[in-house]
Amino acid sequence: MLALGHEVIGLDSINDYYDVNVKYNRLEFAGIEKGQIAYNTLVKSSKHPAYQFIQLQMEDREKLHQLFSEQQFDCVVNLAAQAGVRYSITNPYAYIDSNIIGYINILEGCRHNGVKHLVYASSSSVYGLNEQNPFSTHEGVNHPMSLYAASKKSNEMMAHVYSHLYGLATTGLRFFTVYGPWGRPDMALFLFTEAILKGEPIKVFNNGEMVRDFTYVADIVEGITRVINHPAEPNPNWDATHPDPATSTAPFKIYNIGNNNPVKLLDFIHAIEEQLGKTADKIMMPLQPGDVPATYANVDDLVNDLGYQPSTKVTTGIKNFIEWYKDYYGV
Repeated sequence: MLALGHEVIGLDSINDYYDVNVKYNRLEFAGIEKGQIAYNTLVKSSKHPAYQFIQLQMEDREKLHQLFSEQQFDCVVNLAAQAGVRYSITNPYAYIDSNIIGYINILEGCRHNGVKHLVYASSSSVYGLNEQNPFSTHEGVNHPMSLYAASKKSNEMMAHVYSHLYGLATTGLRFFTVYGPWGRPDMALFLFTEAILKGEPIKVFNNGEMVRDFTYVADIVEGITRVINHPAEPNPNWDATHPDPATSTAPFKIYNIGNNNPVKLLDFIHAIEEQLGKTADKIMMPLQPGDVPATYANVDDLVNDLGYQPSTKVTTGIKNFIEWYKDYYGV
């Protein structure tokens, strides 16, 4: 966004769901020094004149609305949420606080301050019990398997209400297993790489019979960038007797954003092993509660509407991540 000439304000609560040092180091990479960060205080980047950062919780309604009022954003991209399927089973309230209460505060901020477009991250998890692959946004997603998935489905429905009542253009992006440099330490690629390098065993769920549409972070960013510049519009052909879940008479749109090329989990692990030059000690485990055995994104709408084309092969993405990991941790 900065390279394209936009002014950007980044927001993060910097919670301790995973190693906060990764978060602080990401910020430092963008010119935001840890010592400058204080809650509800805008910090200017030392590297990018048009970039500022603020530490804030989305559920802090008063301070978030103050930020919206002062900055008068043209576009809001909400990638913030309490993430993780398994964590939602043991810590359900974290998902309500961030993904429901925090999200309604984002919607209200947009509504009252003339925001032209809200782009927000949904998740492939919303497909739940649906096994009709590839997953299509034009099919219903009414059977979530985790509270995380239910919160993301709720985000989509809440967005529709604000599109319908207030004309707020909203575009939801169902992310499919994002990975790459600076990624979350609780994700499989990070966990597998760390364990293999330490000579520790890795847990392989569903006895390896898992398939994921792994999507490299640069392809996600490219898709987001295209979507930002094309606010959702009403579908003139929308039929209330055969309602399309991905569109509406309101300026509302849902897209899948994935690699459109599912990979078997054991093949994914093998690619990591090849890059590391080490074989993993695998502990086969049953399917975990809330997990789906396979994900596969139909991205035809994003391709046809916006020319989106994911281009990063899994082997290339894994190579890039491992190079970053070794450099970051001095391995």
